[in-house]
Amino acid sequence: MHMFRPLRRSVLLVLSLLSACGAAESAPAALTLADTMTAASVPEAAPRPRRRAAASQTGSAALLTGRFATSQGDLDIAAQAYQRALAADMDNDALRQQAFLASLMAGRPEAERLAGLVGRNQAAQLMLAGRDAKAGAWAQAEARFAALPREGATEVMRPMLIAWAQLGGGQADAALATLQPLIEGRRFRAFYALHGALMADLADRRALAGRLYGIAQTEFGGTGHLLLGREVASWEARQGNADAAAAALRGMVAGNDDLTLALPGLLAAAAARQVDNALDGLADTYVAIASVLRGQESSDFALALTRLALQLRPDHTVARIMAAEIVGAGKRPELALGLLAPIAADDPLAPMVQMRKVRLLQKLERGDEALRLLDEVARAHPDRPEPLALTGDLLRIAKRFPEAVLAYDKAVALLDPPQAANWPLFYDRGIALERSKQWERAEADFLQALRYAPDQPHVLNYLGYSWTERGHNLEQARDMIAKAVQQRPNDGAMVDSLGWVAMRMGDTATAVRLLERAAELEAGDATVNGHLGDAYWEAGRQLEAVYQWRRALNLKPEPEERARIEERLRPAERALGIAP
Repeated sequence: MHMFRPLRRSVLLVLSLLSACGAAESAPAALTLADTMTAASVPEAAPRPRRRAAASQTGSAALLTGRFATSQGDLDIAAQAYQRALAADMDNDALRQQAFLASLMAGRPEAERLAGLVGRNQAAQLMLAGRDAKAGAWAQAEARFAALPREGATEVMRPMLIAWAQLGGGQADAALATLQPLIEGRRFRAFYALHGALMADLADRRALAGRLYGIAQTEFGGTGHLLLGREVASWEARQGNADAAAAALRGMVAGNDDLTLALPGLLAAAAARQVDNALDGLADTYVAIASVLRGQESSDFALALTRLALQLRPDHTVARIMAAEIVGAGKRPELALGLLAPIAADDPLAPMVQMRKVRLLQKLERGDEALRLLDEVARAHPDRPEPLALTGDLLRIAKRFPEAVLAYDKAVALLDPPQAANWPLFYDRGIALERSKQWERAEADFLQALRYAPDQPHVLNYLGYSWTERGHNLEQARDMIAKAVQQRPNDGAMVDSLGWVAMRMGDTATAVRLLERAAELEAGDATVNGHLGDAYWEAGRQLEAVYQWRRALNLKPEPEERARIEERLRPAERALGIAP
């Protein structure tokens, strides 16, 4: 069975900052926020009995609205609803927690006010410390950070937050002394060395800053991370090492198509400080830990930390990108678009943000808008294939196959020269060509993709199935599809392909077994069920064949597949004397 590769998932713009720390430390189980930092751990609130029935009814209705909005991922509506519920029952501690956390996650300004109502909640204390820091009350902020428990993610953040508060209060020596023992240790040394370097840099301690940047690069395994790469590049550029700065940025974007679009702007702004003051340092601390939690699929925690970063620095582009990525992965991609909207057009990362917006628009089924935005990106970057390749993806998903081929052709023409990493582009163009009835070109592209990626299961499956449909190279097709299934044994489309080639080679028993398995894995797929009907008919199980064909027709097959199934079903019904 043909299987379309879904729209390319963009590479995470903020890679896990622990991913390159090597064997010195794996992401520990302790890296989870304390229970009070997640709404899921807050006791379920219910309005208490009130003297006025109307107030109780209002609170109950708002609470139900908040719960439903939360389940739908509508954070803003949830926050407003919980606040209305809280107004009807101000003594309800659990409801205060829910109202605060929902407001924090939604990025609403009321979160700071609510933070003062929820006691020792860690997220609330971090927000209140941020408020203190913005007001210049650095000693008070330091005291709040120092009072955080030494557990979970706060155990990692706590020393950096304390040190940044000390630096903000003019105590550079104390700040560096706070981190020094941790820099000399092994656990999370990369974090502490990097933030120590940033602090030494701001304090104009150049020799120390250079040494600590070097330690950070070694511990992280290079500059393949967005925050680290830009911070190292800034340092090198300001020391007059333009080549080293450019190398850091090129290493950072390697393998990330969207980020490559931003490289010219990043090079032009290489010398700009990424952390200009202690508030920026606090924000970067939250973003760094959020990236780790995001990598561990702790998205709620990560979103809370990105919101805390944006409280301190609303123009923190990476925090906005990460928050949008988390929100966009849920049910409300329009909220993700709202998070990206404030990013300025002249931001060095703006081209990458535009590509992210395109994917969100596609998710919202606003394909025409997405294509218009892609056209702008392509015209702004006429030498880059990425916008054109994504244009081809969108057109292919919209089943505008001839137009997709034209976009892919333009993208391929910009490859100089094509490399192994470009196999998806040849595979995608091959699909568009095959669906456009241009088989010879399609076959050439699939074979080219396989030369670059010989074991890629999607390419093996698609080409093997295409050969099977045409009755060509059946033994080779079977071997290729079997190789794909070996890698993806629970992929119903690939199991279907293997059953189908067995059917075409006359091995009915094997075909039935495999196609039954495929139908279990892809119960709602019309093509799979149609194929199983064919196998049943060949095996002499005629009533079961008719049932499967009827089932396939009810699953809304594509026009060509519908015609094929009906061509088998109608004569079978007549032969068996079964009324349709």
